[in-house]
Amino acid sequence: MTSEQHRTGRRTLIGTVVSDKMEKTVVVEVTRRVLHGRYQKYVTRRKKYKAHDETNAILTGAEVVIEESRPLSRTKRWVVIEERSKGTGEVQAIAGDEDIRQPETTP
Repeated sequence: MTSEQHRTGRRTLIGTVVSDKMEKTVVVEVTRRVLHGRYQKYVTRRKKYKAHDETNAILTGAEVVIEESRPLSRTKRWVVIEERSKGTGEVQAIAGDEDIRQPETTP
């Protein structure tokens, strides 16, 4: 599993920032692989966590380490403790999300 124990007993997870649109909050997606009980194949499981970013400097796409904390809001219970790689700040396109707008015509 991707969690490890610190001296404080709080879990830490490694994930990718998928949204940085909130004030002092980032959404981190943590991916893990689990063996399926019946089919004995590895399945990818993803979960999103809201984490506190005090400096508001972490951009979308960054790989971060988050740690459990006391509840900071209704849904925020994690704090960013380390940024492993810098993000680009660009929203990643999802497959099938092609731009369907008509191109502008110039006279």
